[in-house]
Amino acid sequence: MPLNPRIAAVTERIRARSAQRRAAYLERMQAAAQAGPARAHLSCGNQAHAYAAMEADKSELAQGRAPNLGIVTAYNDMLSAHQPFEHYPDIIRRAARSAGGTAQVAGGVPAMCDGVTQGQPGMELSLFSRDVIALSAGVAMSHNCFDAAVWLGVCDKIVPGLVIAAATFGHVPSVFIPAGPMTSGLPNDEKAKVRQRFAQGEIGREELMAAEMASYHGPGTCTFYGTANTNQMLMEFMGLHMPGAAFVNPGTPLREALTVAATERALAITAQGNDYRPAGQVLDERAFVNGIVGLMATGGSTNLVLHLPAMARAAGIELTLEDFADISATVPLMAKVYPNGLADVNHFHAAGGLGYMIGELLEAGLLHDDVSTIAGDGLRRYAQEPKLRDGALVWEDGAGESLNDRILRPASTPFQSSGGLRQLAGNLGQGVIKTSAVDPSRHVIEARVRIFHDQISVKTAFQAGEITEDTIVVVRFQGPAANGMPELHSLTPILSVLQDRGLKVALVTDGRMSGASGKVPAAIHVAPEAAKGGPLAKLREGDLVRLDAVAGRLDVLEADFDSRSPVQVDLSGNDFGIGRELFAAFRATVGDSTEGAGVVV
Repeated sequence: MPLNPRIAAVTERIRARSAQRRAAYLERMQAAAQAGPARAHLSCGNQAHAYAAMEADKSELAQGRAPNLGIVTAYNDMLSAHQPFEHYPDIIRRAARSAGGTAQVAGGVPAMCDGVTQGQPGMELSLFSRDVIALSAGVAMSHNCFDAAVWLGVCDKIVPGLVIAAATFGHVPSVFIPAGPMTSGLPNDEKAKVRQRFAQGEIGREELMAAEMASYHGPGTCTFYGTANTNQMLMEFMGLHMPGAAFVNPGTPLREALTVAATERALAITAQGNDYRPAGQVLDERAFVNGIVGLMATGGSTNLVLHLPAMARAAGIELTLEDFADISATVPLMAKVYPNGLADVNHFHAAGGLGYMIGELLEAGLLHDDVSTIAGDGLRRYAQEPKLRDGALVWEDGAGESLNDRILRPASTPFQSSGGLRQLAGNLGQGVIKTSAVDPSRHVIEARVRIFHDQISVKTAFQAGEITEDTIVVVRFQGPAANGMPELHSLTPILSVLQDRGLKVALVTDGRMSGASGKVPAAIHVAPEAAKGGPLAKLREGDLVRLDAVAGRLDVLEADFDSRSPVQVDLSGNDFGIGRELFAAFRATVGDSTEGAGVVV
């Protein structure tokens, strides 16, 4: 099928916009590649330090003939999704030896769990952790001992940070290795109902705790379709995983076989072989367009609207909100996974998953097939799925049709004709809204505003019974320069309660809402942010605001609005505690959310 003209036009627009930056990037990567395998240029003393603890691999490393993999790991057991990575280095080292290579842990990167920090001061470090991860990975790779890198990371800021680092070391081939989702526990919609009952005071903490533990119950990613699982989708659509690797559960024979295969593939695509595939070559404008297509077709996390521009810029490519909006208008919503539906990612995978979806989108002309991936040329191989046959890993054609059309549908008969994210613009600035889980009757809301400067104040007003009519809740001074742009996901239960009471409610904020924004309309990432004097800082209590997701508008309907001066608030409370004092330089230099809220890119 020929490429859709609109997808082709967006791709060409990105290519033209990025031409100068991309050319400079590729020139740097080519110069780095021409220097040859890095270890050849290290002194004997340099190398002796690097190999001193490698025991059985010392001889191979010293000879310098076998390719050496650098493992960058985000392992910790605070994240259920990353706990399986504890034993991956051993698996990778054994697999590398069997394939005639070597592997070393180059370094670790921090990986925080947003589920732990939701609604807490630590969440104000979350977005900045992406840049810290990129910096930490850069330190790991700076040893310059590696012919390829394998990256162990799954969750929210971790994968974007690792991709930024992989692009920065774009002359080195990079393979991303996931750990997979936890098995299904308490259904996500039942958990959400328990949270709402707790918010209304109907149940106590003991019952709430039991529900949460039954939902988040074992190793692997959370099973809803939030940022972590959206990241894993992205790595498939962008060709950085082994095909079909994203949603295989931890601790299974297939999961380990895919890790071994990823190791073997990383060794095969170094400059020492005949199929050199550096990361900078894989990460071109077509790969990023494919990633955005996947984001829209699956109804993925709003966080990727922040991360993808930052990831792209590290590879010399410039993305804008207009690119997201135009692709969203073109790509159908093919999946219903919680919070967009009742299914979890395991159900989605069983229904045909990413392999089926990629095949459908290729047939519809909505994806670039002419891409370089770590698995080979062409995206079509990602329409296959991995299986173990007599103990051997093979890839076979996946389901030719959806196995559950309540979860996954063909591109020709989707759940919606357009994707799940929309751009907003108006006299309140620019922002985005995720509409895939929002009932169409709530896509346009016009109401008076209640203004808050933190999440606690919203909860206090709710508990006091102050919100009794249609209301647009504005939580401002939540942008990256103000306090690191925390997710406001802890507001979802109380806003859902208000909506279930029959009120029309919406959220407007310069903060984030995460991949689990749910059924309440939320205009997020509003920029310029209030802390930089953006229009949100001009709002007054009781102003009439119109949020129109159909027309893509976010407007204040007050005649004197433009002539007002922005309010200023004391943000010193954001400066200290739980490590926030360490990030003052980040808050002072961070870019706008429309450009990815980046510090290092």
